[in-house]
Amino acid sequence: MDLGLILAGIGLAFMVGLAGAGSSIGLVIGGTAAIGSMKKKPEGFGSYLVLSGLPATQGLYGFVSYIIWSGALNANISVFEGSLFLAAGFAVGLVCLISAIQQGKVCAAGINAIGSGHNVFGNTMILAAFPEFYAILALVASILMNGSIG
Repeated sequence: MDLGLILAGIGLAFMVGLAGAGSSIGLVIGGTAAIGSMKKKPEGFGSYLVLSGLPATQGLYGFVSYIIWSGALNANISVFEGSLFLAAGFAVGLVCLISAIQQGKVCAAGINAIGSGHNVFGNTMILAAFPEFYAILALVASILMNGSIG
């Protein structure tokens, strides 16, 4: 098997695997806070649901990146091109992993505050968008890097 193809495969795995793992962890952080807050204020479930679900988007960014990059995959990929796959996959995967976890923490803090009776849903949504922004930037950088293939 060609080294370029191996590198590309690892890059694609990073895109989906790391981004998905980050979203899973972020979702658990938010979901755990939601369960705790439902004990105190069950009528806040709608807000808890929205906030706890926000970290799922990073996994989607990793998957979108995977779809875009897998379209450029071929059996005769060079080592240079495989290295681009690897770099893009690691960048997207790592940024999405970290931003989803951190976003989950921001959302959990908001969920806890709402459960304690504070009206902070909108403020939490704004603050949760900050880590999300960097996952979007990683996806855009990945798309721009994909233009180097071919």
